[in-house]
Amino acid sequence: MVAKTQKKPMKYPRSIFFIISNEFCERFSFYGMRTVLTLYLKDYLKKNDTDAMVIYHVFTMFVYFFPIFGAMIADAVLGKFRTILYLSIVYALGQVLLSLSAVPPLGIPSEEFSFLGLILIALGTGGIKPCVAAFGGDQFVLPQQERYLSTFFSLFYFSINSGSLISSFLTPVLRSNVACFGDNSCYSLAFFVPAVLMSVSIIIFICGRPLYKILKPTGNVVLDVSKCVSHAIYRRVKTSEKRDHWLDHADDEYDGSLINDIKAALKVMVLFIPIPVFWALFDQQGSRWTIQATRMNGEIGSYIFLPDQMQVLNPLLVLIFIPLFEVAIYPLMEKIGLRTPLKKLTIGGLLAALSFVISAIVELNLEPTYPVLPSEGLAQLRVFNTLNCPVNVTVPDNLTFIVDNMKMSEFDIPVKYTQDLNYKIDFSKCKEAGILEIAEKTGSIPIHEARANSWAINPVSGFFAYEDSIDKSSNGDPFIRSLIYVDPKDTSGVLDLRNEDGKSVLKWDIQQEFNVTDLSGIKPGIYDIYFKNEKVKSNVRLQLGGVYTVVGSLINGKPGVDVVTVTEPNSLHIMWLIPQYIVITMGEVMFSVTGLEFAFTQAPISMKSLLQATWLLTVAFGNLIVVIIAEISIFNRQFYEILLFAGLMFVDIIIFAVMAKFYKYVEIPEESSISEEINMELKGGQLNASYKDDEK
Repeated sequence: MVAKTQKKPMKYPRSIFFIISNEFCERFSFYGMRTVLTLYLKDYLKKNDTDAMVIYHVFTMFVYFFPIFGAMIADAVLGKFRTILYLSIVYALGQVLLSLSAVPPLGIPSEEFSFLGLILIALGTGGIKPCVAAFGGDQFVLPQQERYLSTFFSLFYFSINSGSLISSFLTPVLRSNVACFGDNSCYSLAFFVPAVLMSVSIIIFICGRPLYKILKPTGNVVLDVSKCVSHAIYRRVKTSEKRDHWLDHADDEYDGSLINDIKAALKVMVLFIPIPVFWALFDQQGSRWTIQATRMNGEIGSYIFLPDQMQVLNPLLVLIFIPLFEVAIYPLMEKIGLRTPLKKLTIGGLLAALSFVISAIVELNLEPTYPVLPSEGLAQLRVFNTLNCPVNVTVPDNLTFIVDNMKMSEFDIPVKYTQDLNYKIDFSKCKEAGILEIAEKTGSIPIHEARANSWAINPVSGFFAYEDSIDKSSNGDPFIRSLIYVDPKDTSGVLDLRNEDGKSVLKWDIQQEFNVTDLSGIKPGIYDIYFKNEKVKSNVRLQLGGVYTVVGSLINGKPGVDVVTVTEPNSLHIMWLIPQYIVITMGEVMFSVTGLEFAFTQAPISMKSLLQATWLLTVAFGNLIVVIIAEISIFNRQFYEILLFAGLMFVDIIIFAVMAKFYKYVEIPEESSISEEINMELKGGQLNASYKDDEK
């Protein structure tokens, strides 16, 4: 009796480990760069909030516009392997250019190189986006390795989220905690590490080349559909012949099955029309919400949670919420009749709107902490006393006030354009104390409308006038400058701030009788102030968002300084942002994952790649909405603009719910009757829903 030979089970494709590792490095590179991008635009390129938002969302728009070209190139010309390889090289070049743009000694045009780098990054990451998951699916033999295929998608999804999670936490630390090129931050390093990871991803991808199963290009569905639709429109306009459907006009050149598949796809695509508004809200996590975080207090004990690090909450919460929703939330929703994908999408949209209502409430509580900036018809006046004695000051209209030892007084004075103010400074208390020989100083000084005018009292010129800046820093760090008077009989020296370890972190050379320095960014913390290596002030606490001025003098060999708070530090804690992150991430899980699953299950087999491309385009259009609203700038308060997005989302999702009510679902056949090709594409669709982690 001859024993039956059994086939050995096929081994797991070794090539998959190269693809998973490549994806981890690429996602680390992308999210690491994008996490610090908004603060780079504000802090390094000196863009205002609106311009930084516009640039960020234009970049994101292109990231989700280029996938359609990547898919067309891969399917019709190069194939997936070469498309991924060539565009990854473009991608890495963009990362390198962005890193070099933040290196001042090179002397290259920072803005031009930054924008060129961002364009190349958008082309690279967008172009490979539709190819990597599908290329991984190509490595399996179906139906024999269907179980392995499911494992691949789980590993792929894990690599995406782990890369996003680690880089979203790490790159802000590299930006903030490393000083380079004379600056107290290091954006070049924060961009260089992602550039290195992208280069490593290319090397890993190439190393797997001998193991890959590489399929030849098979033609492009998106291109075929575009041609068919264009031809139908052309014939519809040129002929008077009536048809049941306008697409039927293309039946002279195109197969009836293609036309019918396009009709079915269009029914799903119509439901995509309201979708961009969701992404308009969702993608503001990296722009508006990050800017909001710079105005908040991130101190948690001795640790400081950085503004851009808040973005780490999204991938972290996604990893928590997906199993939670599958095990608990969705079964509960089914019990109360919320079963269909479109109902889940509607709830996801409502949650996004609710997150922006919460964000508006946070903004409303933040507004009282913002500095009052100069306005038309008024001049802000701050008078600093550099002397260790009280001084009386008189200006026109009988405005007399006392400025205490090394302190500040501030006023708003009605002014039109620029005018000179006469003043009298009474130094009698200083003379009585033996600090000065003069008792009085008079003169005139210009004051300017809609400007922060600062006057520093000193016995040399009476007043030293300069234009101050009271606005908070773009990255949330404190600002500090010094106003120091040195008696001519005393020698000059160095004024420096030393941290708790005794290390000097900021030095000012005091060379003249009166010295005013520029504002400098410094890390929050507790500092001691030294003048000529003598400690003159201990335990100075500089907090996030504060603007400070070191005021003092050196007279008769006796140094004296104090620290004046010009702008109060951030007071609202950054953890108040957590509720809006929780709500919008819940919305993402219900909206993004469910949306692509719905699109893939409802689309004909031949139209699944078209629906994927269309879904990604909704993200691009969502970012375009943000750009348009930001450029119009119809509100002078962020609170109203945040509420506008919340209201827009509410109205949009109501329209979507009405459209969904009239949609007739396509019956999904039993799993046993689905071909392996459909099975694989469906799983690819579910992965790409997770791959919408590109929204994280």
